[in-house]
Amino acid sequence: MTAPATRRTYLDVLRGVAVLIMIEAHVIDAWTRAADRRSRAFGESLILGGFGAPLFLVLAGIGVVLSAGSKARRSGDPVAASLAVQKRGLQIFALAFLFRLQSYVLGGFTAPAWTLLKVDILNIMGPAMIAAAALWLLGRAVAGRIALFTLAAIAIVLMTPVIRSINAIALLPDPFEAYLRPVPGMTNFTFYPWMAFVMAGAVVGVVLDAAQTPASDRRANILLGVAGAAIALGAYQASFQPPLHPRSAFWTTSASFFFIRLGLMIAALGLAWLWEQRPTAGQRWSPIQALGRSSLFVYWVHVELVYGLISRPLHGAFPLWGAWAALAVLCLVMLWLAVQKERLADKYRRNRELPGKLRQKAQALMF
Repeated sequence: MTAPATRRTYLDVLRGVAVLIMIEAHVIDAWTRAADRRSRAFGESLILGGFGAPLFLVLAGIGVVLSAGSKARRSGDPVAASLAVQKRGLQIFALAFLFRLQSYVLGGFTAPAWTLLKVDILNIMGPAMIAAAALWLLGRAVAGRIALFTLAAIAIVLMTPVIRSINAIALLPDPFEAYLRPVPGMTNFTFYPWMAFVMAGAVVGVVLDAAQTPASDRRANILLGVAGAAIALGAYQASFQPPLHPRSAFWTTSASFFFIRLGLMIAALGLAWLWEQRPTAGQRWSPIQALGRSSLFVYWVHVELVYGLISRPLHGAFPLWGAWAALAVLCLVMLWLAVQKERLADKYRRNRELPGKLRQKAQALMF
């Protein structure tokens, strides 16, 4: 149940935090009664929940670069490394449709068939990972990759209000338009601006991937923590200035809101690293790391538990405080499921490795 010694456990910690925020966002949204949805506390709960999805996307961008860099160092073939990560992005994109199909079937086929094409976070994450892996290959060196990913993130953010104001996009079929800008009932996420979080995460990933020693990793995370706080503060100050685009709205398409969130999440990465430097780190099993290592599994299961038929009597049934209490219970349930999943995976892995070890012992005895 322990992670490899070379694993950056602080990324698991931050991913575990993202899991908890994601569950909070869904439970508070689905299980809070109508009377409490107008309260300030409910609005603040939604603001907190709004950090889950972008944090997952930032971590996905970090993961793209760390995975590609690791594969390239092992194989000496950056092209193959990039293609392997692009393949993973394609798998995530395919899983998005499988997830929708599962919800459609478990819902008793009662939802309209077009909901199978609804755009959710996995629909954005998969293609964004493919694009990030391709940019990683184009950059070749650290400076080039940082420049490419930074320019891509800024361009996507600045293009968001422009894309949403182009009337010609309405001529596209709704399933395609939904990837570019919100379409009522079809879109939870769009490429603009959400894909920019993956590109920004890739910038962080390049910095971390270049830090191959504990000392350089320490310097990188301290630098990122300070830089994240500076980005958030600068973006907050900029939010009081006129928007860059006349049709930009602060909570949806503004560059200020994007960089406030991005800065806070990068600063949180530094805090997660600092947390893992405590004297007792690594000496005990960590529930937050377990959730982080099983983030996709938890996402897959909890959405059905929160919004599906199994919990229909709970939809809109709780006062806000009751929804928070139910959230605590559900988090414990998901932690238990994540632990059981890891145990089954470890058992399966050992069973696969056992025949090979037996063959090696037999060969050693023969010779």
